[in-house]
Amino acid sequence: MTSGTKAQSLCHAFIALGSNLANPALQVRRAFAELSQLPVSRLLNCSAIYRSAPVGRLDQPDFINAVAQIETSLAPHDLLKALLEIEHRCGRVRTSLNAPRILDLDLLLYADLQCHEPGLTLPHPRMHQRAFVLQPLLEIAPDCHIPGHGAAAELLAACAGQRLEREQPQ
Repeated sequence: MTSGTKAQSLCHAFIALGSNLANPALQVRRAFAELSQLPVSRLLNCSAIYRSAPVGRLDQPDFINAVAQIETSLAPHDLLKALLEIEHRCGRVRTSLNAPRILDLDLLLYADLQCHEPGLTLPHPRMHQRAFVLQPLLEIAPDCHIPGHGAAAELLAACAGQRLEREQPQ
């Protein structure tokens, strides 16, 4: 499968959502609604919302994280472009690496595609090392396998030292 921009058959994709500014839980719920409006796509599942410690740059608020599963006929680059447009509409301003953010949408998996192209790497790099991605992913896809890395459940076990708390529904 190519990751280009021509139309694809229906594929399942997983998207990580994160926020640590401007009422982060509300930002993530708003992003779920935005994902449900993607063209030629259907929102299939949304994980619970989780709280995690920041990674990399530690002098910032905790993050609120979740994962969504969609079915889409958007090509991977087109889906990524649509995710970046949602971030922009929600007020995301990119300043520096690992900076606080209103909304972060990462394309984690697109079917079983593996690619490394300018602007798009699939599976998402480092997703296999992050409990705040793996736990919500496993909640909605318990048998998930990350191409090139293995079973998500086994990868989560290696992240046991990372702080992650499931938030209570509001």
